[in-house]
Amino acid sequence: MASDAFKELGVTPIRVASGRGVKPHVSLGFNDTDGKERFFSVDTTCFSKKMLQPDCYLITHAHSDHYGKSAMKSNLSAASTETAEALEILHEREFNGLSFEVGEKFYAGGTEVSTFHTGHTIGSTAYYWENENGVRILVTGDVKDYSSLPCCDVLVTEANYGNPHDSTCYFEDDVNSLIEATDRGNVVFGAYAFGKAQRAVSLLRNSGFDDAIGMSSRSLRLTQSLLPDAGELVGINDGADVCIVAPHELSTTNNMLHRFVLTSSNYYYYPTIQISDHTDVRGLLGMVAHCKTETALIYHPKGDNPKIFSSYLNGKVCNAIALEDIAPTKNKS
Repeated sequence: MASDAFKELGVTPIRVASGRGVKPHVSLGFNDTDGKERFFSVDTTCFSKKMLQPDCYLITHAHSDHYGKSAMKSNLSAASTETAEALEILHEREFNGLSFEVGEKFYAGGTEVSTFHTGHTIGSTAYYWENENGVRILVTGDVKDYSSLPCCDVLVTEANYGNPHDSTCYFEDDVNSLIEATDRGNVVFGAYAFGKAQRAVSLLRNSGFDDAIGMSSRSLRLTQSLLPDAGELVGINDGADVCIVAPHELSTTNNMLHRFVLTSSNYYYYPTIQISDHTDVRGLLGMVAHCKTETALIYHPKGDNPKIFSSYLNGKVCNAIALEDIAPTKNKS
C-alpha cells in the first residue's frame, strides 16, 4: 500500500477535518532533523485559532485554487516575492508572511527549506526539505517546467493533465499560431490575468513583436509589476492593435475583429490557441522520472485525474496515492 510507504519514510499526509468539511489540499507531518514533530500545510486556507497551527503555510503560487488569499494573512505563511506581490495586487491586502527569491533557502519551524522554479507562473515555487531520516520531500504545486527540480524520495504534485488515457492530456504549445494571429492585426487574446497573460506577453516579445500591447486593467498592473522587459504596455482602449484581456472580457471587445482564447481547454465559445501554464501528462511522467521518486502523493486538482494518475504510477512507476484516498483527521487543538 502506498500509505504504508509514507509511514516507512517518516512522512504523514494529513487531510484536516474542519467545521466546513475538509481543509483544501494537504498537510504533511514529519520529524525534523532534530527529531521534533513538525507539520507544513500546502496551498490551504488558514486554520482557525482554536486549531493547532502548522509550522508553515507553503504557498506555491497565487492562483485562487491554491488559497493564497487566505494564507497570506498569516505570519506563518511563505511565498516567493513575486507570488506575494501578485497576491497583494489581486486581493488588495498586505502579505504578512515570509517572502524569498526562488532558489533561496529559508527556515520554517527550524526546518531548512529549499525552493525551486516550476515555470507555472512568475514566482511559482516548489519546496524541498529533509526529515530526521534524511528522506527528501518535494512539493511542487502546479508545474510547467520540471528541469530545475531536485531528486526526492517523496513527491507531492499535481495531475491537472494526469490522465494517460485522455487525448486532451497530450498537447504542445502552439506558439506559431499565437504569432501568426498577431499578423492579422486588430486581435485580442483571452488569457487569465495572472499567469497566462504574462506568458503571452513574454512569448510575443521573444518572437520579436515590439509594438504596444493593450491589456485590461488587472492584467496590465500584474504584468507591469511582475514582468521585466515587458515592453510597451497600454490600456485596452489606448489604440493597441494587439490586446490581452481575461477570457470573460472577450465579448466586451467589440472594436476587435479577431478573438482567441489562449488555453488547453475546449469549452470556450471563441476559437482557441494552445498555450498552457501546465505540462501535459508526458511532462508529468517525465517529472516523476526526473525526480527519481519512490512515493508520490497526488494532491491537485479536484475530480478524477489525481486518482487516475496515482493508479497509473502505482502500476508502472512508483508507489502513489491520491489525496482523496486519505481519510480526514481532526486537527488537535
